[in-house]
Amino acid sequence: MLVSRLMRAALICALSLRAFAAGAETGVTDSTIVLGMSAPLSGVNGAYGVEMKDAIAGYIRQVNAEGGIHNRKIELVALDDGYETERAVANTKALIDNHKAFALLGYYGSSPTTAAMQVFSAARVPLVGTISGADALRTPVNRYMFHVRASYGDETEAITEQLVSLGLKNIAVFYQNDGFGKSGLDGVTATLKKHGLAPTALGTVERNSTDVGAAVQAISKVQPQAVIMVSLYKPTAAFVRQMKNAGLHPQYATLSPVGADLLVAELGNDARGIGISQVVPYPWNDTVPLVKEYKHMLAQQGKTPVLSYYGVEGFITAKTMVEAIRRAGRDLTREKLVAALEGMQGYDVGGYKLGYSAASHNGSRFVDLTVIGSNGKVLH
Repeated sequence: MLVSRLMRAALICALSLRAFAAGAETGVTDSTIVLGMSAPLSGVNGAYGVEMKDAIAGYIRQVNAEGGIHNRKIELVALDDGYETERAVANTKALIDNHKAFALLGYYGSSPTTAAMQVFSAARVPLVGTISGADALRTPVNRYMFHVRASYGDETEAITEQLVSLGLKNIAVFYQNDGFGKSGLDGVTATLKKHGLAPTALGTVERNSTDVGAAVQAISKVQPQAVIMVSLYKPTAAFVRQMKNAGLHPQYATLSPVGADLLVAELGNDARGIGISQVVPYPWNDTVPLVKEYKHMLAQQGKTPVLSYYGVEGFITAKTMVEAIRRAGRDLTREKLVAALEGMQGYDVGGYKLGYSAASHNGSRFVDLTVIGSNGKVLH
């Protein structure tokens, strides 16, 4: 009789465990949580993804060393997409289907993320943080896409208003011929229109290309007072050099995705005077708590604190994801993660505030204008 009761109890326990396992969320076990990332980790734009990945992985190591989240350790799977849309889509499918990622973070690029959004939205897998301010990712609100940076509209408005306030009217636009560049162009055009102005010339460059000759020829014809560049560091550097060789020296301004440190390394002294809008706090300001925390983390992990805006943004992204998972509780599901994120209104990452709701996943409108000084240092 006793044996029968013990066997019945064991059977009930086994069935309960099986039911629990069947109902457990994908990517979550009793001891681990799998997060997925797709970004350029090699090639022309690989430096961007590497800086971001290093910051995200560093914070995850710190969290795991402190015991993880609700006694679960985080596993990061980062795949290289080379800043190519098709590879980003393939990576997203692989992260969800093969690697069983619970959630995604730290994506890169407007066109790659916009295409990948169709995949992770259909699978109902949340993504926190992408290096993109494109409207296509923000309007209408996508339940599974959460931003940690301001939009390109916010950035271009700040840049354009600054140039117009200086009395400049002959303003040209050099932009990448994809979702990133076109979103920036739309922002510049909209702001100029408010002042009764329009871009005086346009020039384009293809993604992952530095073939800027045609753009230089088109823009040089109008002898611009200023050029707003919606492009990444290698084509930006090529454009500035060729404009200089053509004897033109307008005021240059560009958006945060360019990567200030990478642009300086590529252009050297020719980077002096270029204005750059930034969407996260100044990485060399130790009075900002998150910057101080980021530097401390690097030092604790035995790394020389080589600071960058991309590193700070990756750090913010990782902190936001970890905090949302913590708020979602031990009984973790993707829908609970979404609810936790939408409840993070006025979340202070450490001197940088994010705010989400069911009606808005934009996170932040923070924009700071900086300029590259004579020694290559970004002046705040």
